[in-house]
Amino acid sequence: MNHEPLLHATPSGDVLKLRPEGPWTAANVVTLETLSRSVGADVDRSRVVTLDMSGISALDTLGAWVLEKLSRRAASSGRLAEFVGVADHFSGLMDEVRQVNRRTPAPSVAPNPVLARLGELGKSTVGAREDITIFLQMLGALFMAVVGVLRRPRSLRLTSLVYQLYRIGWQAIPIVTLITFLIGAIIAQQGFFHFRRFGAESYTVDMVGILVLRELGVLIVAIMVAGRSGSAYTAELGSMKMREEIDALSTMGLDPIDVLILPRVAALVIALPILTFIGSIAALYGGGLVAQFYGDMGPAIYIARLHEAISVAHFEVGILKAPFMALVIGIVACSEGLRVKGSAESLGRQTTTSVVKSIFLVIVLDGLFAIFFASIGM
Repeated sequence: MNHEPLLHATPSGDVLKLRPEGPWTAANVVTLETLSRSVGADVDRSRVVTLDMSGISALDTLGAWVLEKLSRRAASSGRLAEFVGVADHFSGLMDEVRQVNRRTPAPSVAPNPVLARLGELGKSTVGAREDITIFLQMLGALFMAVVGVLRRPRSLRLTSLVYQLYRIGWQAIPIVTLITFLIGAIIAQQGFFHFRRFGAESYTVDMVGILVLRELGVLIVAIMVAGRSGSAYTAELGSMKMREEIDALSTMGLDPIDVLILPRVAALVIALPILTFIGSIAALYGGGLVAQFYGDMGPAIYIARLHEAISVAHFEVGILKAPFMALVIGIVACSEGLRVKGSAESLGRQTTTSVVKSIFLVIVLDGLFAIFFASIGM
């Protein structure tokens, strides 16, 4: 029995016969690699390579892999490579090694554009169904939490509620006031600019009052809250989910819905109508300043025209939308935060998704409310 591995190469025209002998095992790894490299040039020149393994006395995974690499080197350029004389007790190992890193390239077939679109539509439908399911689950969990608070008022975390009101309500007043003031001023300026051609500058006040109180006031404020507070909620809950703090609350016997989500959503529902009222007043004030300096309309005339153009119903329409929009923003923001996985990429993705979904649903909800109020004559 050979104590050192050998590799005999016998070229015959385009045919190369390789005959390994001795122990092809990991103990002789340096010798095996040297033998493999020594016949590399002969393998590249031959059209047919035959590996006769009848002389191998011992074989392990490393030795089988060195022989397999020789076979694949020959077959890589379209040459024929085959093993002969494989002993029965080595055949199983050789079969396993031949399957390693075998990747059949997928045929490059141009996808049917119609089928591709249908596939994308199907995936979107499944994703939308999952989003609706999560939204309804969160809504149900919040409803049960509210019922629990009504049964046991002491269970309401008042400190957390007040803190969230301070964050999303009081601290948001400056930016909300500024943005809505500018929106009201821009609407009034455009109204005076275009209505002046028809001698109907006074109708600018009607447009500003109705648009601000019914639609733009609550819509602009809701979008700002979704971008400002909704994203913060998602980031906070997602960060807590990554650090397993939410799991720790559950382990301590505390319901995350009661501790984390209910105070946030309740604060949104309370704060958004207040911010809507402040924003609407700021927008009307911005329109009044433009009316005075750009439209030559004094404050008394502006207020009198507003009194004629708008009614309490317009104000009610805008304020009634606010709590529902706040509920949607809170549910989406919190549910997306709880869907964060264990990476920073997931946190960023869910935060972006939260803002996009919230703004989209707020606009859709505003449209549905517009149809509803129009159908009941408001």
